Amino acid sequence: GLNAFFAFTVVLNMGHTWQFALTAVFIEGLIFILLTFLNVREAIVDSIPLNLKHAVSVGIGLFIAFIGLQNSGIVVNSDATLVVMGEVHMGSALLALIGLAFTGILLARNVRGALLWGIIGTTILGIPMGLTTLPDRVASLPPSLTPIFAQFEFSQIFTFDMLIVLFTFLFIDMFDTVGTLVGVSSKADLLDENGRLPKAKQALFADALGTTVGAVLGTSTVTTYVESAAGVADGGRTGLTALSAAGMFAIALFLSPLFLMVPSAATAPALILVGFFMLSPIMKINLDDYTEAIPAFLTIIMMPLTYSIAEGIAYGLGSYVVLKVLTGRGKEAFRGISG
Repeated sequence: GLNAFFAFTVVLNMGHTWQFALTAVFIEGLIFILLTFLNVREAIVDSIPLNLKHAVSVGIGLFIAFIGLQNSGIVVNSDATLVVMGEVHMGSALLALIGLAFTGILLARNVRGALLWGIIGTTILGIPMGLTTLPDRVASLPPSLTPIFAQFEFSQIFTFDMLIVLFTFLFIDMFDTVGTLVGVSSKADLLDENGRLPKAKQALFADALGTTVGAVLGTSTVTTYVESAAGVADGGRTGLTALSAAGMFAIALFLSPLFLMVPSAATAPALILVGFFMLSPIMKINLDDYTEAIPAFLTIIMMPLTYSIAEGIAYGLGSYVVLKVLTGRGKEAFRGISG
């Protein structure tokens, strides 16, 4: 969502340069650092009611699975019904289904690293199917940062367009980050008995600094990523998981030809199965209380349908307040939102 807004809305539709958009991302990062220092973002995380926190995890799971199904071509766009079944008897969709079965068998047999072995096995199978293109080299130097390093347009920071773009980046990124942090933490059982996330402030500082430094290095918003759920699903519970992933990404900079050969059909099974893993918190949602269950359901269903974590949270929180207030339980709404 943030990348689409950066490229299609700010640059193509509004006619601004990518340097203008990067400036907005940089300022957004600075504001996030300030808001995190003042505990504003942490307060937002704590304010989400516990049932909705579990619902966010489930919604993210469906969202990830939907992305995997789309990337592989198992489902394709349709003007009539949003999505329809793709041509699953051939091409990338067939490869993804085979990979899904293969990875599922590994999981059922409790093979350690089943998701990774599934990606590797599906990539290899894609070679005779003509879907995996072997690279002409394994390693290469990463491109220079010089053309994109610190390319800002500070001359336009006081314009109305900058205000609109900045506010949009800020709103979407804030709730995407909060949703991902809460959802993945719920799946990892890191929330305490009150539904709060210990050391949330440190996690949010990492996110804010990532956004700021990323803009300096020339990339759109660096934010907490829903694919973090893959590491959690495979057992990751500490910062060592993130540090290990960062180290692997650093190595991947020099092995990009090797990693670029992996087709989307090979990673799709992992996304689909991670989506499945993320469903377990639904058992913690109180489905007997409709003022709790309906907002949770809207949170879950709206994330994949709107293609946005932020939209799912907005529908969930909005309906939570409305239902509580109109059923004479406004005090519960206030306690839930205030934590």
